[in-house]
Amino acid sequence: MGDQCSAADLARLEAFADHQRHELHRSENTVRAYETDLRDLLVHLRIEHPETTGPAAPTGVSALDAVDLTDLRRWLAGMARGGLARATLARRVSSVRTYMAWAVREGLREDDPTVRLASPTADSTLPPVLQRQQVGRLLSGLSEAVAAADEAEDPIAAGVARRDLAVLELLYATGIRVAELAGLDVDDLDRARRTLTVVGKGDRQRTVPYGGPAAQALEDWLEHGRSRLARAASGPALFLGTRGGRIGVRQVRAVVDRSLEGLGDTSARGPHALRHTAATHLLDGGADLRSVQEVLGHSSLQTTQVYTHVSIDRLREGYRQAHPRA
Repeated sequence: MGDQCSAADLARLEAFADHQRHELHRSENTVRAYETDLRDLLVHLRIEHPETTGPAAPTGVSALDAVDLTDLRRWLAGMARGGLARATLARRVSSVRTYMAWAVREGLREDDPTVRLASPTADSTLPPVLQRQQVGRLLSGLSEAVAAADEAEDPIAAGVARRDLAVLELLYATGIRVAELAGLDVDDLDRARRTLTVVGKGDRQRTVPYGGPAAQALEDWLEHGRSRLARAASGPALFLGTRGGRIGVRQVRAVVDRSLEGLGDTSARGPHALRHTAATHLLDGGADLRSVQEVLGHSSLQTTQVYTHVSIDRLREGYRQAHPRA
């Protein structure tokens, strides 16, 4: 990517990223997403204007200083023709808006071309939601894996099996994001009150409750599993990888995907499927929307309201199947 950027391009990206990290305290994932989206725009500009961008740009001038509304519309149109999801297009527009607002404030630009740029509407469709029976089978299968590892007297396998069960129990019980789970420390658990302290997007902190099955899985992991994977450098991390360090987001995704594949009768994949499932089951069970918003860590109630459509659809389907005059 470096050959697509001038020194000025790289300087702009670095200054913008530093502002997001240190002044606004954005999460590292958010900052990386901004950088990725802006770099993609720079690649487009390099192709569209090879004579004035990248290495050919005048010294000290970034392509981001001169990009206009037409450039942005062509960039979006090209991605749309390439089949990029509307949610991704909307995120990229948001990234460029954030950059342009910063550039104007910093005096790097006089105008903000995104003011007249229409944002693509993100799809409101959600990944498949697991049925309650499927969740029961999923977690029962992981419990059986713990018993099998114990019977085989394999300490590492037994530790991993306990970790995987605790991870999935907690994801389903709380609906927390995968990065939030990976970032948990042992001290973030209040084992007596069955709550955990989560640091979410924008470094917002919230307290999330969890129930008996998750508590039991966590106790088993902490008492009989974590020590089998721990190393001197493990630190305070709640969940550990097989090498003893803090578990990573990719590893959590792999654990969840592997477990969901074992069900065989669902296309649901990834930790976000468990987050959607947790939210939907909470609403199905009668939880009010504000409580679900707080548990999930949504800053806007509108985001949480998407799940009400899922619950209403399920209610309608149940009515259709059960009522004699449906």
